[in-house]
Amino acid sequence: MASSSSWELPLVAVCQVTSTPDKQQNFKTCAELVREAARLGACLAFLPEAFDFIARDPAETLYLSEPLGGNLLGEYTQLARECGLWLSLGGFHERGQDWEQTQKIYNCHVILNSKGSVVATYRKTHLCDVEIPGQGPMRESNSTMPGPSLESPVDTPAGKIGLAVCYDMRFPELSLALAQAGAEILTYPSAFGSVTGPAHWEVLLRARAIETQCYVVAAAQCGRHHEKRASYGHSMVVDPWGTVVARCSEGPGLCLARIDLNYLRQLRQHLPVFQHRRPDLYGNLGHPLS
Repeated sequence: MASSSSWELPLVAVCQVTSTPDKQQNFKTCAELVREAARLGACLAFLPEAFDFIARDPAETLYLSEPLGGNLLGEYTQLARECGLWLSLGGFHERGQDWEQTQKIYNCHVILNSKGSVVATYRKTHLCDVEIPGQGPMRESNSTMPGPSLESPVDTPAGKIGLAVCYDMRFPELSLALAQAGAEILTYPSAFGSVTGPAHWEVLLRARAIETQCYVVAAAQCGRHHEKRASYGHSMVVDPWGTVVARCSEGPGLCLARIDLNYLRQLRQHLPVFQHRRPDLYGNLGHPLS
């Protein structure tokens, strides 16, 4: 397929980090990667789930959490402004309006524009309560409330972005709803485990890209966060054909990809699966977001 001349295409940066319980150090690491992304000409940088911190236990998670109006998001607002790029903050431990009553937080994916304004927030709707042998139990609901709704895809300089977080990738219903609402790029910022990672990470991301005919951007945590937890890494960008077009090497760093929406539109014309859906047979899966 003929693609536009590549230097006109928007460039995105996918950042891979190893968050710890040290919030200031985590910010320093993320800020360096975002500045590097800006120097390399990216219009949008993606940070993984828990870019703010990964704590040792639910009590520490709750203690370290902040509201969206707190200091940490203020620092990211300044960073976006200073670098002149958009940021996908892939999973912020958010004390919501109901913090006083619930004493629980939300896992909130925040999009900032290049002026530092919050243009979208999505609170993770599927919480990871699983017990995988060899990986240690995950009980996200101990500290976190599930989000109440999906967020309509948001216009960015790279295309229309559908917001999700990590475990959400196991639910194709969510990605199909976002694609039907106009998403061109699906995001799965993550902190994936070391057992599920090799088995499921890449194949799920590629499946989501193929079935929705969207780009998929997955910024991931990597390495050992503290004595109790490690993450799989392998941050990547997948194109709408299912090809991995960029991936991070081992350890903290970033990778870059061009987003070619012309290619995406051609592909959707050649293989028009969304016109072939049968909502009469399987209900809401065939309908756009209300």
